[in-house]
Amino acid sequence: MKKRHLISILIILSFTSLFIGVKNVSPLDLFNMREDQLHILTASRFPRLISIIIAGMSMSIAGLIMQQLSRNKFVSPTTAGTLDSARLGILVSLMLFTSASPFIKMLVAFAFALLGTFIFMKILDRIKFKDAIFIPLVGLMFGNIIGSITTFFALKEDLVQNMSSWLQGNFSMMIQGRYELLYISIPIVLVAYLYANKFTIAGMGEEFSVNLGLNHKQVVNVGLIIVALVTTVVVLTVGMIPFLGLIIPNIVTIYQGDHLKKSLSHTALMGAIFVLICDIFGRVIIYPYEIPIGVTVGVIGSGIFLYLIMRRKAYE
Repeated sequence: MKKRHLISILIILSFTSLFIGVKNVSPLDLFNMREDQLHILTASRFPRLISIIIAGMSMSIAGLIMQQLSRNKFVSPTTAGTLDSARLGILVSLMLFTSASPFIKMLVAFAFALLGTFIFMKILDRIKFKDAIFIPLVGLMFGNIIGSITTFFALKEDLVQNMSSWLQGNFSMMIQGRYELLYISIPIVLVAYLYANKFTIAGMGEEFSVNLGLNHKQVVNVGLIIVALVTTVVVLTVGMIPFLGLIIPNIVTIYQGDHLKKSLSHTALMGAIFVLICDIFGRVIIYPYEIPIGVTVGVIGSGIFLYLIMRRKAYE
């Protein structure tokens, strides 16, 4: 699929998303808009749309970087413990820094997400059985261990309900003043684009990249910092969106190949389109209520994940 086709689809879906909601605002109202309709668009619909696009792009790129650095197509923030580590960091910030600003909470969650991702990469280095499906299973087990620790302390501190409601991926609360933290992802994505060629070389192995004069450890560390920071920002702002960083890079790789710089823009656009489709679907299926984005992406994403596994097995 060509980039201009993806851009056209994204524009159409974005325009559609602006006019879906309980408050009736139609495209014809743009020519004679009342004050309450203008307020709905500027305070709710536009912030929601911007949040969807940024979250979809950044999480998809984070997954692409992780797959490139780990040399495994089934590794992502979902299957490497990054999301669970960020969740543990948020719990710690709630327990120790109850009155802290969102920025302080983001730093704490970022530290835990980065540490969890580093630990997974170290585990990856020590695994001798490098099967494509075995490695993400190890990541899922690692994430479940962290998740169990989080649940234990959340139960002990009576924060289970607070954590569950806050971290459930949901764009319905994206209004002015609650989504601006996502803007941090924009310069991070630009850094990922600048490092794209280096990530591609680093993904060929340490010995190969060192022979080409690349500082392999530095590039890997930059990649992991990008992944951890993007994951933390999205989790803090929107909540947990599972499988996004796993399935989108795989779909793009099928028709675009493994060169990271060439597939980066396609991955970003495809991620935004996928999240927009899931969000629109969740808003119309039980209208006027809506299904949280974490549920729709989780259900659809898990089905695509199973298809990718079966496709890999059939290919082998």
